[in-house]
Amino acid sequence: MSSGIRSLEGKQALVLGLGVHGGGEGVARYLVEHEARVTVTDLRSPEKLASALQSLHGLPIEYVLGEHRARDVLAADFIVRNPAVPRESPWLRLARENGVPVLMEMNLFWAACPAPITAITGSKGKSTTTAWLGHVLRLARPDTVVAGNLRVSALDALPAIGPDTPVVLELSSWQLESFAETRIGPHISCVTNLAPDHLNRYRDMADYADAKREIYRYQRDEDVAVFNHDDPVVRTFVSDCPAQVRWFGADDHGGLGGVLTARDLVLRTPETTRPLLRLDELALAGRHNALNAAAVATLAAANNVPPEQIAEGLRTFAGLPDRMELVAEIDGVHYINDTTSTVPASTMAALAGVEGRVLLIAGGASKRVSFGELADLLCRRVSRLVLLDGSATPELQTEVYKRCPALETSLHRDLQSAVEEAHDAARPGDTVLFSPACASFGMFDNEFQRGEMFRQSVRRLLGSS
Repeated sequence: MSSGIRSLEGKQALVLGLGVHGGGEGVARYLVEHEARVTVTDLRSPEKLASALQSLHGLPIEYVLGEHRARDVLAADFIVRNPAVPRESPWLRLARENGVPVLMEMNLFWAACPAPITAITGSKGKSTTTAWLGHVLRLARPDTVVAGNLRVSALDALPAIGPDTPVVLELSSWQLESFAETRIGPHISCVTNLAPDHLNRYRDMADYADAKREIYRYQRDEDVAVFNHDDPVVRTFVSDCPAQVRWFGADDHGGLGGVLTARDLVLRTPETTRPLLRLDELALAGRHNALNAAAVATLAAANNVPPEQIAEGLRTFAGLPDRMELVAEIDGVHYINDTTSTVPASTMAALAGVEGRVLLIAGGASKRVSFGELADLLCRRVSRLVLLDGSATPELQTEVYKRCPALETSLHRDLQSAVEEAHDAARPGDTVLFSPACASFGMFDNEFQRGEMFRQSVRRLLGSS
């Protein structure tokens, strides 16, 4: 544990931000189980936190909701901050100025985890890559643990982890900010790609990229780092990486790792170079998923998985909810839920994976990223643009109008009416793609609630058809 915290027993712990994705609950529960005295503070109301509070019901926790307080910060022996609490928060500054250690869930997890860890980050594709790798590993080791940024508390999984249990974590840039506190690093790291994201939290792209570098910064020379050779920024990470580097990509990197040819996924290991499978054997469509598969193959090989098992896992993975999820086919029209596309680059990848005429539902809250490149693609690929109201939507609308003013565009203040308009305009063979390219703040609690509301809206169409 960092900053002199060796035992949690009897320590005054402050959980700064309970959150709604499970991580804060796991932290609070873990601290109580290890006999710390726990206070939880969150700016949200009890109504907004109802599910989390219910899961912790009966535990000896003091709650301060609707505010944070200086006296709670100063009374703490240490703080565990939620990833949603910015690193520049005045409450964190107050803690550091007064010598109160600031940790995150991952610091606690790393200190207690007995097994080597594979950790995956990136701007897009990291959830799919993490879950896909977990699927491959579970073919031989059903006890494989997959957690992190997938709305699964890593701390809750600790009791199931032994010294040789495969552990795979998806980590956001916010979670990676904790690594410097205890100089932790995974046995195997991976950066899937880098595209503009979270620029409402970071100064610029260089600052955002630096947060992603934390995933390999504290690795050792016997560890492995897996990088996307096709990504010009990620490719530069090799310059200060202390671990052994393996690559994946369509660009033939000449080193160990996965390479996409026109037809096959080829895997190079220290022992052999061999085609693993044809790309048309993958259950997940799209070039971006072929790249995800190449990353998974490289990571699985680094975890000593035999090539035959890797190929089987690549063929049989069915994908995740909320990521290019086919919700329904109604009267020959496909309705696809891609709510986790919260940046333009992800929506562009989604469009590349869809054939035929597309009606796109997009828009939402700003992350301070540019829509220019996405707007160019929308003019070529989208027959109708249905926009949801939000702080980023006017900019997206303006960029599209500058390029193709004739594109049919509408604005909606609720998702149900947006889905109904797309339904009325669609014809057999079309795809209604819900890929917002924006964050969910304002109209929704989070992108997962947004995805569930899209599913419900489509189900209503089924009920009326």
